[in-house]
Amino acid sequence: MHSRTIPNPHRRNRGLSRRSLFVALLALTGAGLTRAATIEPSSRPNIVVILVDDMGWSDIGCYGSEIPTPNLDALARGGLRFTQFYNTGRCSPTRASLMTGLYPHQAGMGHLDNLVRPNSTGTTGRLSDRCVTLGEVLREAGYFTAVTGKWHLGHEHGTPPWERGFMRNLTLRAGGVYWAEQRGKANQPLYLNGREMPRNAPEFGNDWYGPYLWTKWGLKFIDEALAERKPFFLYLAHCSPHFPLMAPQEDIARYRGKYRSGWDVLREARYRRQIEMGLIRPEWTLSERPPDVPAWDRLSAAEQDRYDHLMAIYAAMIDTMDRSVGRMVDGLRDRGVLDNTLLVFLSDNGGNAESGPKGRSEGDLLGGPDSNVFLGMCWATLNNTPFRRYKHFTHEGGISAPCILHWPDGMNLPSESPALRPTPQGIVTDTPAHLVDVMATAVDVAAASYPTEFRGHAILPMEGVSLRPLFHGQAVARPNPIFFEHEGNRAIRSGDWKLVQKHRGPWELYNLAEDRTEQVDLAASQPKRAAALRTQWRAWADRAFVDPWPGPARTDWGAVPAKPKQEARQAETESTPGRDPD
Repeated sequence: MHSRTIPNPHRRNRGLSRRSLFVALLALTGAGLTRAATIEPSSRPNIVVILVDDMGWSDIGCYGSEIPTPNLDALARGGLRFTQFYNTGRCSPTRASLMTGLYPHQAGMGHLDNLVRPNSTGTTGRLSDRCVTLGEVLREAGYFTAVTGKWHLGHEHGTPPWERGFMRNLTLRAGGVYWAEQRGKANQPLYLNGREMPRNAPEFGNDWYGPYLWTKWGLKFIDEALAERKPFFLYLAHCSPHFPLMAPQEDIARYRGKYRSGWDVLREARYRRQIEMGLIRPEWTLSERPPDVPAWDRLSAAEQDRYDHLMAIYAAMIDTMDRSVGRMVDGLRDRGVLDNTLLVFLSDNGGNAESGPKGRSEGDLLGGPDSNVFLGMCWATLNNTPFRRYKHFTHEGGISAPCILHWPDGMNLPSESPALRPTPQGIVTDTPAHLVDVMATAVDVAAASYPTEFRGHAILPMEGVSLRPLFHGQAVARPNPIFFEHEGNRAIRSGDWKLVQKHRGPWELYNLAEDRTEQVDLAASQPKRAAALRTQWRAWADRAFVDPWPGPARTDWGAVPAKPKQEARQAETESTPGRDPD
């Protein structure tokens, strides 16, 4: 078997050698070396995790989109793309799982951080004391730790980033902010290194656009790390493309008219590209357009123009996010550290259908700082091509994340390997992976120690596995299934088999090797397999602090039904933990 190393177009003279840096580090630290500082810097990569918000599996070029994303596509060509990487289906739970290597309820974040359930240990609105964050683990290992962008992990309940391991931060409590002068519900301050500051403070100016601000300050923090001669961990959490959809008008204008062919034609085109790119198998049928989504050719010309405008704003947000990634990559390259940086890119949940089929378009200048725009269910069906359902749900459309890993110095990807596949756009892996694996991978590559106790609290063991073997074409051994729960939507994936349930609906069983788009339910024909997976899910839920979800069942686009909304709020407030019936 022959192997090849993916060509690295970014390699350049690094100036001061790593060994010289190591000698300088020895001189600075003297006899008081920690375990982390004694490790050769070449074996301690920098780590940058870039998380985007509410972006579907197929919304970037290297996953089949028509939206140009040249910077992400270049990372994919020079790195590793996952075809079966999973998130949790929702914002705060995904961020908790990503940051801690635990499932969301274990980390205390069974729902968004504004929901605190009395007597619950799984839905507390804050990061639990029984978990540690990547910031805490890597800081203890000698890393310079920083975060920019959206936090949404219990800022108001005692767990802001500076209390959970991050030495530097420029963050929002929640998200949805794109402009210094933005008004409306997202009128939040910025927090710079623990200090609350107005969004138009002199440090930021009053003309910034969010995707570029987060990268600008991420690079500022990286410069501090380099000045201190420390490896760095940067968590860059974009608000894009979460509602309210906002982008510079000149960028929106470049996409106006490009979506008048409609979601039916564009979805079929993405599906065909995904097959050609080797991301999906031709036998996996494109999921049907949902009943609530109208056929494009049945809409009036005025309706089509409005929908085109909504998607143009969204496409501009993907475009500007990609340019922000490009600025980060250029900044790392210019500083001579790109090659030894493990860069991770992924999304926090599937495309967002909230606001229903029609979406929302309020304000005189759509996409501007005074507007309120939601993409809606129709276009979210395109975002999640070829899968079913959306954000909130545990069917593939809700939990499948695009994921790219890039680390030139640490990857030697063989062209022939049972764990990897070459494609015209670069190497991919079909290995199922999950957010919980990011902590395990970071601990592995950083030679860090994951604690059993931290600040006087017992710490739960990591749930994930290191993905590092894939960097050399080796298989990843995963001893346990992957589990999901959000708002009563449940799933377990064990090997190629997945059992999944929409809240208050029947359990469904799929063989994902044959049917990744979940079209043929095998629960009735394989009841024993379904029952065994259900038992495994229940055992996990019992040990992982999963609260029963009181309901009501969400609509197919993730909204609380209009009539029982008040009753649902009361049930959420009054519910207590306990075993819910299957």
